[in-house]
Amino acid sequence: MDRHIIGVVRKNNPKMVKELVKLFQLKYPIPEKEILERILHLQNQGKIVLRKHQVPVTPLLRSHILSTKANWYWKIIAVAAVTAALVFTVPENVYLAIYARYILGSIFVLWLPGYTFIKALFPAKELGNIERIALSIGMSLALVPITGLLLNYTQWGIRVTPVTLSLLALTITFATAAVVREFHLIRTHENSIS
Repeated sequence: MDRHIIGVVRKNNPKMVKELVKLFQLKYPIPEKEILERILHLQNQGKIVLRKHQVPVTPLLRSHILSTKANWYWKIIAVAAVTAALVFTVPENVYLAIYARYILGSIFVLWLPGYTFIKALFPAKELGNIERIALSIGMSLALVPITGLLLNYTQWGIRVTPVTLSLLALTITFATAAVVREFHLIRTHENSIS
């Protein structure tokens, strides 16, 4: 049986173990469990080499980002983009719109940068909602002054436009890192189960 398995590997060069089992079962009606035991035995002896199948990441990552699991990502991007648009387009004398700008601006400064940073650090549900909110606010209170300090030493200085664009870039960067880490965590979990 071992010689036949090695012969199938040499002749057909299957890419996956399932394919090897099916090819072998076409010639010999042996139960799959027996074939798998022999394949593992041959690998342990070094007669065949099983390589981990590499899954292309790009289409799967794209499908993850577009799935409902990543709705939080699109909500954060939308809130950040709408807030930046309100900052740049709503004048100070439009009273109803200015309140929306204040409310979204507060969320944009006091919560979003920290939330996306914490989400990037802890993509799994390791933290409860209360801890995640508290850490998000605390981290935002640390990240925003650091951003302002760094902007102070640039040619743009600390003005509305550079601060808004910097926080927007920071939020989008951390959110993207978080969704990528979340995707890799899900893939790792799926691979460990199967």
